[in-house]
Amino acid sequence: MKIRTHAESHVVELDDGSQWQIFPGDLATTLSWKPETDLRLEQSLDAMSSHVLVNTADQSRVRVIAADKTWPDGEVKNALKGG
Repeated sequence: MKIRTHAESHVVELDDGSQWQIFPGDLATTLSWKPETDLRLEQSLDAMSSHVLVNTADQSRVRVIAADKTWPDGEVKNALKGG
């Protein structure tokens, strides 16, 4: 899949029309993403995110949830504190 839009730093829309919120602690990983970046969407076993987006070129991964969902505040704060 390719990126259709990534106008907001925390939301990415893929060429299949799906929109995903990127976990705040993973935003730095997306800074190098370009429209031609090939991504793969996988289900996640992580309790906080439903899926991960994988950059097929370097295998980097970011945790995501559907754009219309919200991150669980307490868990996000704990994850960001823990690195």
